[in-house]
Amino acid sequence: MKKVNYVNKSVLIMGIAKSGFAAAKLLKSMGANVTVNDREEVANNPKAIELQEAGFTVVGGGHPLELLNGIDLIVKNPGIPYHNELLVEAEKRNIPIVTEVEIAGEISEAPFIAITGSNGKTTTTTLIGELLSGTSLNPIVAGNIGTVVCEVAADATPNQTLVTELSSFQLQGTIHFHPHISVLLNIYEAHLDYHGSKDAYAQAKARIFANQTAYDYAVYNADDDLVSSFAEASEATLIPFSTTKNLEHGVGILDGWVVFKEENIIKVADLSMKQNIENTLAAVAVAKLSGVSNEKIHSELTNFHGVKHRLQFVGEVSGRKFFNDSKATNSIATKKALDSFDEPVILLAGGLDRGNGFDDLIPYFQSKVKHLITFGQTAHKLKDTASMAGLNSVTVVDNVEKAVATAYDLSETGDVVLLSPACASWDQFKTFEERGDIFIEAMHRL
Repeated sequence: MKKVNYVNKSVLIMGIAKSGFAAAKLLKSMGANVTVNDREEVANNPKAIELQEAGFTVVGGGHPLELLNGIDLIVKNPGIPYHNELLVEAEKRNIPIVTEVEIAGEISEAPFIAITGSNGKTTTTTLIGELLSGTSLNPIVAGNIGTVVCEVAADATPNQTLVTELSSFQLQGTIHFHPHISVLLNIYEAHLDYHGSKDAYAQAKARIFANQTAYDYAVYNADDDLVSSFAEASEATLIPFSTTKNLEHGVGILDGWVVFKEENIIKVADLSMKQNIENTLAAVAVAKLSGVSNEKIHSELTNFHGVKHRLQFVGEVSGRKFFNDSKATNSIATKKALDSFDEPVILLAGGLDRGNGFDDLIPYFQSKVKHLITFGQTAHKLKDTASMAGLNSVTVVDNVEKAVATAYDLSETGDVVLLSPACASWDQFKTFEERGDIFIEAMHRL
């Protein structure tokens, strides 16, 4: 761990959860005076109780402004919005506000590979971790994907590499964070309730490039104009990827091959995860920049079937391929999933009604979906949207289990059965993971 002077600095940890808990312990070990604050009462929060018993000052039940007195730095939970009254006042007082990713970047002896995007970042991060595994880079996968970054950064050594999935919430709270290789996959309109506008959301994503130099690399989606504009404004060495363009200095597809700087890497036909081609191209760019051999890349890409619940290939039954994309909790993600297939698709969709419409799915109902099987609170809203699109092959069922059985009965050899709900899961399930697991179990029963 790099020596960074936090001795006697007064730090406020705002929001405990996993990141706040890890940051509090780390900063106290570095000599900081740490106060931990959470909106939940201490007595109801096991992590708060644990910190209190370890000697931390813990304030629960809200975010009183007097906590700011004498504070040098705020490390906030990524999910707490900046319009929170305490944070607004902190900005007026010019108190720096960061997320634990900033602390991790300060102390880590290992270089960072950082991945972000509106869609596909978990799959890409996981795939990069697999491509780098067993090499001299000794990857540690962390960030929004599960393990708190500052927790692993504290013990990371120079001969390791931190492969980190980062959200817009995490990136907005960075100041000097400096990845050696950054990846920006795409930018769609998302999290407007947090960021306030698409522009603010996009600017948060673009912070992944902010501190890179010509000795660093920016891997970016050349098919996304907004992503390209951010990358091209950076100082990093640019490595574009594209599914449509022949890129002399990047990664693309040519004559049936995935190509890196005009070098054939792997045949597209050999990829086990053809439905996530953009994520694959980005991961290949990182692997080649990191010195991974073509043999290793070929081995991993012919055996990687995706991340569970994220356009995950589950299996094949009587010539029908089943894909679990339960993580698709909005229509943007479902459109992305449908774009991944040329085969006829039996789409399983529906769930919690958040009051939004599905008109943006109309072109996909017209061109991509062979039959819609819908369930949950939004079932009839999705059916009405399909009717507007001229898709009359619609079946309403009670739940995901019945949807799988119905899909099998209605499908033919060569069809794709895709669970991509375009809705949150909370009307019938505790989590999208539970919904996806039920889909998988139902498929295996076939």
